[in-house]
Amino acid sequence: MLAVTLTFSVIFSLMFLVLGSVVGWIAKDYVIQRDSKFIPTHPEMFDENGQVIPDQVWAVSFEDGLKLEDDEN
Repeated sequence: MLAVTLTFSVIFSLMFLVLGSVVGWIAKDYVIQRDSKFIPTHPEMFDENGQVIPDQVWAVSFEDGLKLEDDEN
């Protein structure tokens, strides 16, 4: 009886894993297509014609390996 229970548990687990992956993939594509039809997430960055307002957009970049000098020197 234990072997039958384990077999069905593994089969159902794999079926739900595959089903969840397929449904998630379809849902992701649906959300991406739906959101591309609407205004971008930050409409305050665009003017009336949909062009980016360059004066109000800030860009920040972080450099890796920032070396601080020792206070002892």
